[in-house]
Amino acid sequence: MNRTLIRLIAVAALGIATGSASFAQDYPGKEIQGIIQWGAGGSTDTVMRTVTPHAEKILDGKVVMKNMTGGVGAIATKFVYAQQPDGYTLLMGAENPLLYKVMGLGDIDYSEFTPINILARGVPILVANNDAPFDSFAEMIEYVQAHPNEVKFGSTGPGGVPSVVTSMIASKTELPVTQVPYDGDGPALTALQSGAVDVMPAVLGAAIEAIHGGRIKAITMIDNTPSDVLPDVPALGETNPEYADYFPWGPFFGVFVKNGTPDEIVAKLTEAYAEAAESEEFVKLMADRGYIIESLSGQEAQDFLSTWQSLTTWLLHDAGETKASPEEFDIPRL
Repeated sequence: MNRTLIRLIAVAALGIATGSASFAQDYPGKEIQGIIQWGAGGSTDTVMRTVTPHAEKILDGKVVMKNMTGGVGAIATKFVYAQQPDGYTLLMGAENPLLYKVMGLGDIDYSEFTPINILARGVPILVANNDAPFDSFAEMIEYVQAHPNEVKFGSTGPGGVPSVVTSMIASKTELPVTQVPYDGDGPALTALQSGAVDVMPAVLGAAIEAIHGGRIKAITMIDNTPSDVLPDVPALGETNPEYADYFPWGPFFGVFVKNGTPDEIVAKLTEAYAEAAESEEFVKLMADRGYIIESLSGQEAQDFLSTWQSLTTWLLHDAGETKASPEEFDIPRL
């Protein structure tokens, strides 16, 4: 190779490196897309639309959020995966992609993305239509078993929080119910209030306003201890100790970018969302709705994702809800 060619290659490489550094330094130079996996009014939507305005101020940029529903979050996940890893398309998601492989819903999960921030996790709660002929977990189980497949459980599809909670319950007792799927817990909770479904395993944060407003009734917290925001609602792990080993467990909410996004941009986004998670408005919303702030990034976020995936995929597999064993995807049993 002659010296002229070597020089040209070196100059080109320097130009690429300089351009990349300049690109990251100028970020964001245009609007950022924030793709929310679930519909308006649900838990993920509420969390993202509360924290992101604070991140925008820190970034000195605009994040245009869009709800992209369908496929238990898979439509949004695939869309973001198909974009360039340049930091201009954020995936604003929940836990569902960690279950796609074992549920047969797709081969793209969070291993294809870099976590910017695992913002918070929610505590599930079992709620019912006000006219449901039961007021406690024990009464519900008794009624369901006496009227097989008559009670309708709201769902957000295979692998969603309602699906996992229903599997948890069914792993310890007979639960012959009919699951009715909706595009997110917002629409499902609306259906619950209208009587289209009878029971909904939901995230406390999404259901709390309807509970306080007397539009639905709380049956039990899906946890080992009652929540500070609903201290009179019993916890399933206390009333039924056979479930205690499953908890604490719950959905989570995080911001992700596609792998390959420049480190400098990842760092800017990480800093912005970490600071935003400390904002007074976000902290108050989390406390009022019973969410638990995590604000994890880097290796802590990766470890959180791995642990959650292991516990949940094996729970679903043991309950007979998966289409493939977690072992096929090297997901360890904890």
